[in-house]
Amino acid sequence: RMGKRRCVPPLEPKLAAGCCGVKKPKLSASGSHGGAGAAAGASSTGPLQNHQHADGNGARENASDLTLGPGNSPVTRMNPTAGALSPLSRPNGTANGTKNLVVTAEMCCYCFDVLYCHLYGFPQPRLPRFTNDPYPLFVTWKTGRDKRLRGCIGTFSAMNLHSGLREYTLTSALKDSRFPPLTREELPKLFCSVSLLTNFEDANDYLDWEVGIHGIRIEFINEKGVKRTATYLPEVAKEQDWDQIQTIDSLLRKGGFKAPITNDFRKTIKLTRYRSEKVTISYAEYMASRQHCFQNGTLHAPPLYNHYS
Repeated sequence: RMGKRRCVPPLEPKLAAGCCGVKKPKLSASGSHGGAGAAAGASSTGPLQNHQHADGNGARENASDLTLGPGNSPVTRMNPTAGALSPLSRPNGTANGTKNLVVTAEMCCYCFDVLYCHLYGFPQPRLPRFTNDPYPLFVTWKTGRDKRLRGCIGTFSAMNLHSGLREYTLTSALKDSRFPPLTREELPKLFCSVSLLTNFEDANDYLDWEVGIHGIRIEFINEKGVKRTATYLPEVAKEQDWDQIQTIDSLLRKGGFKAPITNDFRKTIKLTRYRSEKVTISYAEYMASRQHCFQNGTLHAPPLYNHYS
């Protein structure tokens, strides 16, 4: 059954957190594993935690794709300004779909602009032309042909996109505690993803969500009686080839739960599910879009002011 839909995520203090696993550990369905969550990061009670989809209190995290709900019912998208729900024409990834996504490749280009200018000491670019509506958002950096995770931090608090993407571009690139800060030399191998989170719903129980469709955020009381939270974007469980229980158990470990995981304990979890829109571009695609900024291979401040003015 469908959970209770909310237009916005719970209002909580903004903390930093990640959302994906670094490695692809094999998980047993028993939930007795201890290292699965550890590979992805720590818990979510403090700022700038690991890139786990853990947020501790409405934290920073990242996102993924939208699709149809059960029974092919139309997915709705949060109107972050009015708080209303508006229908989407087709699910993300549907052939010949014409869904009006908010997320665009230009958002990723702007993130590259911000990172490029920071790394080379140029003034930050002017504000872009795409919408400045508020959304929960994530910025993810991956590197190399195998697209290894290099940084990912976002927020469940809705932020205006211009300032939010600028902030989380640098936070995810430079302050993900699992990785050293990104450098100039790494730029050519980078991929940037921007994810906007939508459709927050209170689930009926810890199994009331679908792998590959929903991102999930769990809230639980650990063995010390402390409330903790953790999150995974929709693509994580599918990429790791996890089932629902493996995903839940990995999130518990990521959230710092150390005790054996039993089915009775899983039933105590409060789960929120959500969807997301996501777009990814490579540094090569970014450079192609900014050809006029890099003439004859000469390094200089990209005239982004002209681009966005």
